[in-house]
Amino acid sequence: MKQSRRAKRMERHHKRHKGTPAFNLVSLMDIFTILVFFLLVNSGEGEVLPSTRNVDLPESIAEQKPRQNVVVMVTERDILVQGNRIALLKDVNRSDKLVIDPLKFALETQNKRRLLESSPDKMKAPEVTIMGNKEIPYRLLKKVMATCTEAGFGKISLAVMQKAAQES
Repeated sequence: MKQSRRAKRMERHHKRHKGTPAFNLVSLMDIFTILVFFLLVNSGEGEVLPSTRNVDLPESIAEQKPRQNVVVMVTERDILVQGNRIALLKDVNRSDKLVIDPLKFALETQNKRRLLESSPDKMKAPEVTIMGNKEIPYRLLKKVMATCTEAGFGKISLAVMQKAAQES
């Protein structure tokens, strides 16, 4: 069967434009770069406090989010500062002193490190967060808080698990 000139021309045109459409790689790179920067900037909104199975935190209806600062963790057996074991609870409970010396030394070290890294125009009282099991005795909590104050930390926060506010 003989094709007309118009049919031949249309066939050539369709063969020429039959390939897959080309992607504009510059636009794709821009989109992915913006996506990566967005994810990097917003990834800092996660948890500030370390998670642990050894500490069962008390519940509270507090709405304020924790800030990035030094964390003192009181477990069933020991006291940790920034994840490093500082003292055993059996040794702390035996002592009648109000200040826990190894904890004070570790906190002063953390405070010196903070002072070296921060700029002089942002000099404000250092903060510490105490993560303690909800069943630790008040006497021990009082010793930890007194030690934090002696080490130069002006603001002490207690870590709690947030529970839903009860409607009345």
